[in-house]
Amino acid sequence: MSLFGTASSFGTGGTGVFGTTTTDSHNPMKDVEVTSPPDDSISCLAFSPPTMPGNFLIAGSWANDVRCWEVQDNGQTVPKAQQMHTGPVLDVCWSDDGSKVFTASCDKTAKMWDLNSNQAMQIAQHDGPIKAIHWIKAPNYSCVMTGSWDKTLKFWDTRSPTPMMSLQMPERCYCADVVYPMAVVATAERGLIVYQLENQPSEFRRIDSPLKHQHRCVAIFKDKQNKPTGFALGSIEGRVAIHYINPPNPAKDNFTFKCHRSNGTNTTTPQDIYAVNAIAFHPVHGTLATVGSDGRFSFWDKDARTKLKTSEQLDQPITACCFNHNGNIFAYASSYDWSKVRGLT
Repeated sequence: MSLFGTASSFGTGGTGVFGTTTTDSHNPMKDVEVTSPPDDSISCLAFSPPTMPGNFLIAGSWANDVRCWEVQDNGQTVPKAQQMHTGPVLDVCWSDDGSKVFTASCDKTAKMWDLNSNQAMQIAQHDGPIKAIHWIKAPNYSCVMTGSWDKTLKFWDTRSPTPMMSLQMPERCYCADVVYPMAVVATAERGLIVYQLENQPSEFRRIDSPLKHQHRCVAIFKDKQNKPTGFALGSIEGRVAIHYINPPNPAKDNFTFKCHRSNGTNTTTPQDIYAVNAIAFHPVHGTLATVGSDGRFSFWDKDARTKLKTSEQLDQPITACCFNHNGNIFAYASSYDWSKVRGLT
């Protein structure tokens, strides 16, 4: 018996940081590689919440599957279970008590995976692929928020097949984040919408994008009182914007910085510019990690506006990242992301 009730049915071996390349450059820093990685590109990662003992990592992939591993104290990983969609899995999240995992897919559905019974059931339906999914735990309600390419943001009671609420967006949802009582959604055509979640979800403000190119990832950060106060937004043009919701001095407090470029900030020579694929904030220190299609991850101090560290370069893009609940573990996924596709002739 596994921790989650039934014995794991997948994989007993495996190589690669969520990949199967064999050259040394696939793991140049000799980080601990996850056992039995997915068979296709990894789209999303999420660590278990602090309410759960131990550390469990969830990954969703373009192989249509969601996998769960236990990450032991020595860093070794033990495959636990997996579930399937009928299309690529684009996002995953945990319930606050760690008993459920929610998954969003290109098959236009979202599912709730009960880890104790290892059963998954559909809880949401859209008219297009679901790009983002988040659990909301409010004092007076709990629900799952889904953002789709059908230009709607829906909120679901997991016990009902119809949404509690559906909000129209101006464009397709590209990425989203939730830290109660705030949600932020970035859409196609560089749209940015902030929602307030108290009592019931509602649109709070639309923001002119501080970035000139397509949005790729967004992450909310907190103030010293542990309340959400702003967000970091990444684009396909190797740039991140730090944006406060109500800053004392917007012109001074809000800023952007370049990252994931071939020769740093040197602008005198031509640059290869790569997408920022994911952003994660450290749960204790408030520093942030960015990962990019250049195959590197970097750590940044937004308050001091300095870069803390950059990794060596992997032989594939880094497509996802996350910290565990106390910030002791940083997970990242290396896999192809179609960034090198050329136009068809």
